[in-house]
Amino acid sequence: MRIRRVSAIALKELLQVWRDPRSLMLALLMPVMQMLLLGYGVNLDISHVPTCTYDEEGSQLSQALIARFQASRYFDLVAGLDSQRQIRHAMDGGLCKLVIVIPAGFSRQISEFHHASVQAIVDATDDNTATIATAYASAVVQGFSNEVQMRYEALRGGTVVAQPLAVQSRVWFNEDLDSRDFIIPGVVALVLALVGAQLTSLTIAREWERGTMELLLSTPVTPLEMMIGKLLPYFVIGLVDAGICLAFALLLFHVPFRGAFATLLLTTSLFLVVVLNIGYLLSVLIRNQLGASQIAMFVTIMPISLLSGYTFPIDQMPAAIRAVTYVIYARYFVTILKAVFLKGSGIGALWGPVSALILYDILVVWIAGRAFRKRIA
Repeated sequence: MRIRRVSAIALKELLQVWRDPRSLMLALLMPVMQMLLLGYGVNLDISHVPTCTYDEEGSQLSQALIARFQASRYFDLVAGLDSQRQIRHAMDGGLCKLVIVIPAGFSRQISEFHHASVQAIVDATDDNTATIATAYASAVVQGFSNEVQMRYEALRGGTVVAQPLAVQSRVWFNEDLDSRDFIIPGVVALVLALVGAQLTSLTIAREWERGTMELLLSTPVTPLEMMIGKLLPYFVIGLVDAGICLAFALLLFHVPFRGAFATLLLTTSLFLVVVLNIGYLLSVLIRNQLGASQIAMFVTIMPISLLSGYTFPIDQMPAAIRAVTYVIYARYFVTILKAVFLKGSGIGALWGPVSALILYDILVVWIAGRAFRKRIA
């Protein structure tokens, strides 16, 4: 392999990218747009649920319970309703997602029977929001119930019995349970895969469409030199894009970064080799830029969005789907990113996914090289 030939091919490819507005837009604007859109647009946290109340009793005790919901950051009290009919209208009109109904005789039931029921009517068109909102409402009511029980025991002169069990939770790695800290590292993988595969899927196809491939084939450049020269500029661009994503994650979204930059650089390089060679392989097999670009988008966006653990936890998927995720290259990089960002893991703790990326590198480089040999044979 001659370094001079590789450099000439790389310089030629870099000039083509510089002169192609579409490639420049993909290389420079796509990371910024993706980080902003996904960073601000994707949020799995449930808070400020629009809530209405229907207080049939209107007592001091029922108002105290409503005040508990008003003090919680998970609920926004938007209206107080006066009838059952208004509940249906409020739900149908989208005024609220949750209605708390306090029945008449609420205070008397607590005073005489030490037991009363509160109804929560939930709009379950979004089942995830409904499930979490119901859990939050139950927690608010349970906390209020404990307070009322202790107050009545004190008024009767009895001994206030402490709760026999109490949960003291300690959260590691994502102390605020912020879904953005969970999502942003995965966005880095999505951006690098999309940009890398999209750009390299145009390399060989562009030569065929412009009629310059015959000139390249007539030169003494070997298939390996061709592949390295074509991919080297995009590897550098990929590292620049990774730096842009990291800057956005740390400075704009304030995602904690507890790992080593050397670990992130190494694993990012391994991942870039995979996606760049996938794009290159598609460019060799498909001589049309549009077709190669569309296939590259399909093999990057779909697997990473659905099967990499970027948004949906893999351990909650059916067994058959979990088995499929092991062949998704992005799964291993997303695992590495979350571990490096949030846990501060090093290479020793990440030997499993790192080894998988290395095996993927070897496989895709070999396949891409073999495919191009067949084309020039």
